[in-house]
Amino acid sequence: MKNKKLLISILLTILFFGAGINGNLNSTQESQKPKVITKVKYDKSEVKKSDQLDDENSELSDDIQELKTQIRDYKKALKKLGKTAQTDSAKTETASANLASLNYSGKDIITVNNNNPSFTKSDLSTANGAWQSYGDLDNLNRASAANALLNVSLMPTAKREPLHVNPTGWHNKKISGGWLYNPCHLIGYQLTGQNNNWKNLITGTRQLNDPDMLKYENEVANYVKQSKHHFVRYRVTPIFRGTELLARGVQMEAQSTGENTVHFNVYIFNVQPGYNLNYSDGTSQVA
Repeated sequence: MKNKKLLISILLTILFFGAGINGNLNSTQESQKPKVITKVKYDKSEVKKSDQLDDENSELSDDIQELKTQIRDYKKALKKLGKTAQTDSAKTETASANLASLNYSGKDIITVNNNNPSFTKSDLSTANGAWQSYGDLDNLNRASAANALLNVSLMPTAKREPLHVNPTGWHNKKISGGWLYNPCHLIGYQLTGQNNNWKNLITGTRQLNDPDMLKYENEVANYVKQSKHHFVRYRVTPIFRGTELLARGVQMEAQSTGENTVHFNVYIFNVQPGYNLNYSDGTSQVA
């Protein structure tokens, strides 16, 4: 009995110390395990891209708004130019109609608008260099206005060829000292080299062509020959009355750019001393 109690006591002691040792071992093992730390890292690149796109869209929106403003301003300017062009065209038509109503009373040449040409500031621009332009023939095949910014660079270097164009109203006849009519250049050959150009020719009397028009052409030619930097804005408009085929006269306008050396606005009657002209068809009779 005594031995049994001793055995039980020993077993209990073993169990107690075993449990303690096991607990200590477990504790030691737990303390020796590596600690795991979890860190979360956020990728901010997409956020940055989004912010950058927002900035670019904002700048683009500002640019679009600026372009819209410019377009609006351009439209206003074009509308204004259109109205100005219409006004200028109406003024030109009125002036031509007024000149067409004039009758010759013994004076070949008269001044128009106090001898001041009616060119605008933009008309006198030399930004595009020298040029020439000829209006289309109308429904009666009559020439219209011829325009140019004259310079020595436009002057011909080749020998002039014979004329073979007979403009409207061409009923020519021999008179003392030559012929009644000439194919009359609106812009003289010596200024641009235009010769057999239907748009640049009218039926003009000998007197209209030479000496009347030639006097003004020579004035312009002498000026532009002086320097390659000399420019003259030039316009010659044939003046017809109604549906007549023979012009009543021509209006000649010229203005040197940057200075006032060449400056005139004249109307020259298409008449010939000693002859009565039928302006409807160009036929004539001795006065």
